Amino acid sequence: MLSGGEMEVTCSAPVNIAVIKYWGKRDSNLILPTNSSLSVTLNQDDLRSTTSIRCSKELEKDRLWLNGKEEDIQKNKRLVNVISTARALRLKMEQTGDLEPMADLKVWINSVNNFPTAAGLASSASGFACLTFALKELYQLNISIEELSRLARLGSGSACRSVFGGFVAWEMGQQADGSDSFAIQVQPAEHWPDMEALILVVSDDKKDVGSTVGMQQTVETSSLFQQRLQVVPERMEQMKQAITQKNFDRFAELTMMDSNQFHSVCLDTFPPVFYMNDVSRYIVRLITEYNHLFTSEGKGYQAAYTYDAGPNCVLYLPRKNVQQVLQLIDHYLPRQADQDPQEYYGRALDFKAETEIPSLRLQPLEQGKLKRIISTSIGDGPRVLSRGFGPASLFDQHGNPK
Repeated sequence: MLSGGEMEVTCSAPVNIAVIKYWGKRDSNLILPTNSSLSVTLNQDDLRSTTSIRCSKELEKDRLWLNGKEEDIQKNKRLVNVISTARALRLKMEQTGDLEPMADLKVWINSVNNFPTAAGLASSASGFACLTFALKELYQLNISIEELSRLARLGSGSACRSVFGGFVAWEMGQQADGSDSFAIQVQPAEHWPDMEALILVVSDDKKDVGSTVGMQQTVETSSLFQQRLQVVPERMEQMKQAITQKNFDRFAELTMMDSNQFHSVCLDTFPPVFYMNDVSRYIVRLITEYNHLFTSEGKGYQAAYTYDAGPNCVLYLPRKNVQQVLQLIDHYLPRQADQDPQEYYGRALDFKAETEIPSLRLQPLEQGKLKRIISTSIGDGPRVLSRGFGPASLFDQHGNPK
């Protein structure tokens, strides 16, 4: 509780990157998917959304700041829907218990991402998961994590997976009201502790075609999309088994196959939707040829690529392979000579060392084709950073956005 009847909470939530992709809705209002999906939650120490929400009798209207810029909250129908649903849950609690009235108070929301927004790095997933979790904490909602997942889904489909850590499946469900469409944890982060992720940032520009528009065009025009729907159920079960058994070869193969199929479906959309660019495709060739050197000798995959709706590559790989894969990337996609190593590599500097790399049938690209490398591991679900005003708050001591 803050002075003057104000209440505030600050939370963070992680990014998740799917290995079995969600693409297509059977209900756009409830955000019900046409297929189940499965993702890996990344460590929010490296990639996260942070959200502060404060409410007070003194606030005259709901307001939203996103990455330092005020947005018209009423134009974001999904965000309004999430807030309205959370308020309705709080009001129901107030009507049945001895609770301080909060449901009718206006809220100020301040949210920031520490990674590029709308560049294919699942910013809406972490953002809406963070918002939903923060609303739950602010209103002290007595709901299960499955209910929290359903609420996050109303903001962004993939957000329902970011309320869990580790390896997470979003079960598509069958009910028309979406009551059985929510995420479940397949395995916690500590199940596979040596799994690492390298994000190769090709571009941090906003993508030309947003995911919502792109997937709707796919559903309406792609004949390959219907074939994909027949493949995903078995692939989901195979992926769950690979994760449970910590079978990286099977995990890697399924991850790359699903990424390829997803982008093939985007290409089959009319007009076609292009999320990968020439550098993205070069990385696919690089990792494919690199893996082939090992699989041809029966040594298994060394890394698995996957691309969401954007040009940036996510590599999943065992920790023991990170050093050589980084050396491979440095050789074939060299950084700008004047680029600060700490800014470019971040956590990846911990793995950097000179090591022999195999010769491949590829010519290195010119310097600067990669903007930076984000190194991370598998992480937990949303966290409460502070209750009331504190160092983590995105509002200052006067209640204004920082």
